[in-house]
Amino acid sequence: MADEASNIVAFPGGGSERKASPSGGGPITMRSDLVEKASEVIPEPPRLINLVSARVKQLNMGRTPLVETDHRMGAADIALTEIIEKKITVEDTDEE
Repeated sequence: MADEASNIVAFPGGGSERKASPSGGGPITMRSDLVEKASEVIPEPPRLINLVSARVKQLNMGRTPLVETDHRMGAADIALTEIIEKKITVEDTDEE
């Protein structure tokens, strides 16, 4: 159990992954191993942060997860898993 606690990172953000208070101002917590794997898929930190934040908001508003989940996964972990499994991605909008 101690290993699991050391595998959690606080993600500063305006939202919260807690179901009871989706508009709360606390940090989003997520597993560091999932953050590392997701950053291999989306290497630009600002894009990864924006995608996770947007997806957490959607999940907290009731959207269905696109991956198999269990009771221990928070919204941020679900979003990161969706990125790792390439279920969601950032749309490139190259303006010329």
